[in-house]
Amino acid sequence: MQLNRQAVRNYDLALFIITVVAVSIFAIVAVSVTPEHTTKDRVTQLAYLNDAGNTLTFEQVLEKDASQWTPASSPVNLGMSSTAYWFSFIVAPAASSTEDYLLEIDYALLDELAVAVYPISSAAPVARYQAGDKQKFTVRPIANTTPLFSLPVSAAPLKVLVRVETSGTLRMPIAVWEENEFIEYAASQNLALGLFFGFLCAMAISNIFLFFTTKNRSFLFYSGYSFSLGLTLASLHGVGYAYLWPEQVWFQGKAVVIFGNAAVLFAVLFSRSLLPIAEFSALADKVIKIAAWGFGVGILTSMFLPYSMALKLYLIMLSIIVIIAMIIGGWLSYKRVSIARYFTVAWLLLLISGLVVSLDSVNIIHVGISSSYLLIIAGTVETVILGLILAINYSHSHDELITTQQFALEQEKEASKAQEALLEVQKRYQDDLEYKVGERTLELEITLRELSEVNQELERLTAVDPLTGINNRRHFDKKLKSEGRRSRREQTPLSIAVFDVDHFKRINDTYGHAGGDACLIHITSIMQSMLHRLSDDLSRIGGEEFALILPNTDSEGALHVVEAIRERIENSPIMFEGEAIHLTISAGLTTSVITDEEHAEALLRLADEQLYAAKESGRNKVLFKPFSG
Repeated sequence: MQLNRQAVRNYDLALFIITVVAVSIFAIVAVSVTPEHTTKDRVTQLAYLNDAGNTLTFEQVLEKDASQWTPASSPVNLGMSSTAYWFSFIVAPAASSTEDYLLEIDYALLDELAVAVYPISSAAPVARYQAGDKQKFTVRPIANTTPLFSLPVSAAPLKVLVRVETSGTLRMPIAVWEENEFIEYAASQNLALGLFFGFLCAMAISNIFLFFTTKNRSFLFYSGYSFSLGLTLASLHGVGYAYLWPEQVWFQGKAVVIFGNAAVLFAVLFSRSLLPIAEFSALADKVIKIAAWGFGVGILTSMFLPYSMALKLYLIMLSIIVIIAMIIGGWLSYKRVSIARYFTVAWLLLLISGLVVSLDSVNIIHVGISSSYLLIIAGTVETVILGLILAINYSHSHDELITTQQFALEQEKEASKAQEALLEVQKRYQDDLEYKVGERTLELEITLRELSEVNQELERLTAVDPLTGINNRRHFDKKLKSEGRRSRREQTPLSIAVFDVDHFKRINDTYGHAGGDACLIHITSIMQSMLHRLSDDLSRIGGEEFALILPNTDSEGALHVVEAIRERIENSPIMFEGEAIHLTISAGLTTSVITDEEHAEALLRLADEQLYAAKESGRNKVLFKPFSG
């Protein structure tokens, strides 16, 4: 894109102003979000211990000699480590006996934290806490984006032990606050973060609207970049875990790398959509395409790879693509593509901030404030510069767009004439087509109606036992779930009875399967005659096993029904081939109000257990046991 000299000077001035504003914001944030100047003197004797075997307990750590601890100062940065570390420090007593202290670990990406607070001369803790990304956010002792714990009021110093284990960078910025002091600090911090995230969100939403209005994919890519960058920074600061996905522990462990890959993916696509890379070099354009695919694959692999491996891979890929982008931007600037140098400045800011964060993560350098704040500043400035580039491109393309629209209008007129001719042809066949469509529609409706009737009949047949004519096991399982949900919804008792014909194998051996089938039909007939409510549901669930669902029936009523069935069967022999066959049944019965989805199945198992207990204790009896949960 070629711009006139006056436009270039204006854009250079805008870029200079943006840079000055960014430096000013950086200074303000550095002052407002750095807690050491107010809390450092409250934490003394800070030291850490490597738990290489991940086996030490709080009691064992208390007994460790001071020589085994490594002295340190806050913030502690131990780089990436897969082992657990213990931290020990002393908290000075509050100035007032009524003043509460808050302990903050100002780093949101720690997997597991266990905290114990001891009086200085005691081995018994006065408070214990847990936090970390491997727990749901709602279980944190204080709902804060970073781990925050209340320290007991004490006139004497307190000793604090903290066990930390994480798959990423192990950072321990420790701060001890008075409650009012923390509220003021949190308010200023939340205001700064709110401005950043609000700005990114506004940029993203406005460009989505521009995409729908103009159909220009550059606005879509820019919006995707702004959203992804905002979510990446929200993940780094714990804001996403606090407000967007507080119950998704697994996702919190992957969010930074997932959204980080997405942010760079959209940035690469945005750059390729605006810069005329393919016009100058097919190879460079191919490299950019491969990079986009790489970060797209990175989004998927980040969901499965261990966090530390995914993070290292992302940082390597980020460094490579930023360097490539700077080289391409410089080369296009050399080719007199004026807008390319703004890209170069934007990617340079990301390169510097990414390099600083990477070095800080592996503990090569130490940044005075959290490196994530540096990413916020650099990312925001890059977003502004990319927005400026997008505005320049859109302004420059406006005249071309008008020309294209005029050409398209002429083409549309020609197309309109062709369409009129086509409509004449269509009109001749329209009536015939409508008739054929109506005819086929009627045939389809008839076919669908017949198919529906067949399906209903098939559904009925598959739910009926072919021998006895009552419901089968498939129907019973569905009915049990349905009545269980109704019992839970209406808080009414549900009774389940399971029957088994006594000595049925002997009947089969003596009278053959025909005699056994006749006995089953006879028993079914008696059971059905004893049920007087439409809601009572009898099913054959096995060879000689039956199950009875009695909705809205208490234990007394259910026991009365089942016992009556047992007595009627005992006193109603069946005549088979001129010989009377005396039958008895055993039954297990239980009753309960369903409380959850698994409760109904547990109720069935208990009734089945009572059935086997009845058979083992002599048969021809009903055993009832209430469900105790």
